[in-house]
Amino acid sequence: MIKKFLFLAVVFFLVSATTTSLEKKKNKTVHYPVNVDYNIPYLDKNFVAFKEAVAFKESQGKYSVVNTLGYLGKYQFGKNTLKRIGIYNTDAFLKNPELQEKAFVAYCKVNKWILRKDIKRSVGKTINGIKITESGILAAAHLGGAGNVKKFLRSNGETIFEDAYGATISQYLKKFSNYNVANITADRKAKV
Repeated sequence: MIKKFLFLAVVFFLVSATTTSLEKKKNKTVHYPVNVDYNIPYLDKNFVAFKEAVAFKESQGKYSVVNTLGYLGKYQFGKNTLKRIGIYNTDAFLKNPELQEKAFVAYCKVNKWILRKDIKRSVGKTINGIKITESGILAAAHLGGAGNVKKFLRSNGETIFEDAYGATISQYLKKFSNYNVANITADRKAKV
């Protein structure tokens, strides 16, 4: 009988201690800072942020991904695009993150050269409710090719491009706008 009493006393004590502790936590006021500038560097809209945003959209940032259409790597390059920038071995490309990063930069340089006149003419304009920026143009060129971006810009948004998964040039122009891509120099012959 004494063992039973002690057991029930211990259980009662534990239940009441836990309940009291939870009630104190429930009534505690928490203060969150308001209008604090944390100055977190990864929130800057610089070229690194641009690359990572495009990569996340393309492959969730995974280097070894090959999609159902055969596009490869973190930035989802087609084989012909890779050849243009000097990459012929796709197996080695998939296994080499550094090469994929260099490929993205080289392709941005080529697209910037191809689209240099359109960048000069179009940046700052609004087409179909989208403010045109250089980073948006480069991202759209990565999605649909520089030629399709030219057609879109020169037709004032009437010529529409959509990839096999439904992504459009308009979506990329908007999603990737206002990144600082000034460090990318136009280079027709850029290679890795």
